[in-house]
Amino acid sequence: MFGALIRIDSVTKRYPDGTVAVDRLSLEIPDGAITVLVGPSGCGKTTTLRMINRMVEPSEGSILIDGVDSRQQPVNTLRRSMGYVIQNAGLFQHRTIIDNIATVPRLLGWSKDKSRARARELMDRVGLDAALAKRYPYQLSGGQQQRVGVARALAADPPVLLMDEPFSAVDPVVRKGLQDELLRIQDELGKTIVFVTHDIDEAVKIGTMVAVLRTGGRLAQFAPPAELLSSPADAFVEDFLGADRGIRRLSFFSSAGLDLLTAPIVAVDASAQQIAARAGAGAPYLLVTDVDGRPLGWSEPDRLTAGRVDASRLLSHGRPFAAGRDSLRAALDCAVLSPTGWAVAVDGEGRAAGVVSQQAIAEAIRGAHQDSAGRTEVLR
Repeated sequence: MFGALIRIDSVTKRYPDGTVAVDRLSLEIPDGAITVLVGPSGCGKTTTLRMINRMVEPSEGSILIDGVDSRQQPVNTLRRSMGYVIQNAGLFQHRTIIDNIATVPRLLGWSKDKSRARARELMDRVGLDAALAKRYPYQLSGGQQQRVGVARALAADPPVLLMDEPFSAVDPVVRKGLQDELLRIQDELGKTIVFVTHDIDEAVKIGTMVAVLRTGGRLAQFAPPAELLSSPADAFVEDFLGADRGIRRLSFFSSAGLDLLTAPIVAVDASAQQIAARAGAGAPYLLVTDVDGRPLGWSEPDRLTAGRVDASRLLSHGRPFAAGRDSLRAALDCAVLSPTGWAVAVDGEGRAAGVVSQQAIAEAIRGAHQDSAGRTEVLR
C-alpha cells in the first residue's frame, strides 16, 4: 500500500555507561502514513525518534531516508527537511505567533513576506484564528500553542514530520480535538509521520501502523491497529493493550449497518394522536426533539402532553453518535451511558436520525466479529 520512506536497519543506541536504550531495532516506516511508536517508559521511543533526525546518533546500524543513509547528509540539512513537534510546543517566547511559524522558511532563505504569507496559510490550516498572528505564546492556551507547533513544523512543507508526545500536556478534550485535527491535516497532506506516545488509545486512533516497543528498546510487534488489537503477538503486547482491548477493537467496526428506529421519535409540538401513534413503537421511551428535529431528551409516553412538553422533566439523551460515520464503539458507549439504555443517532446537522438499543448494537457487534473472522479465514 505504501513505499518505505524511512528504513531503520538493526539500530542500537548504547550509552557510555553501558545502558542500551534501543536494541537492534528494525522498522520500515511507510511513506505517507502515520507510524506510532508506543510502549512503557524506558522502551526507547523518543530515542528512536531522535535518531531519525540525528539529535541522537546510533551506536550501530543505519537509518535510510529514501534509500540514502542519513549520515551522508549534513545534520542541519537533514533536520530542516523534517518537521519536529514536541510536548509543550517548544515555541520561542520572544517571537510572535506568525514569526514562530515562519522560523524554518526564514532559515531556508525565504523572504519575510513570503515566510509570513506561508505562516498565515498554515494558521488557517491548523484551525488558528488569524487574529492570533501578532500575539505571543504566553497569550495562547495550551491547545493553541500545540497547533502553532504543528504549523511551524509544516511551514517548509517537509516530507517527514516527527512528533514526540505532542498532545500529552493538554486536557483530554483538547487532546481529542488535536488528534482529530492531525488526522484531518494528514488526510489533506499525506505526510510521513512518526509519532511517539505512551497512550495506547492515542496510538490506535491515529496510527496507520503501530510499533509496540518493550523496555530496553526491542520491538515487540509492528502492525496496523486493528490487527494489533485482534492478534497481539505475545503476553507482553496483550498486557500492554489492556483488558479492554476488545472494546477498543470496536473502533474499527462501522455503525453504518445498525438498524435505527425512527418510530419512537416525536417533535416537541406533537399532537396527542402523534404521541399515541408513537407509543409502543418498539421502545419504552419516546425521544423528544425540537421543531428542527434536534434531540432534547427521553420521556415515558404517558408523561407527554400534546403540544406542551416540559423540557426540564425529560431524561437526558446523553451524547449522540453520528449515524454511519462513528464506530460501533461510539454507539455502544452512547447506549451504555444513556439513562434509558438506548443510543441516539444524529445526522451531519445534528438532527435525530434514529435510536437503537443496547441489544441491537450487541447483535451488530456479533455480526461484525463473524464477518471479520470470515475475512481472516479467507486470507489464510
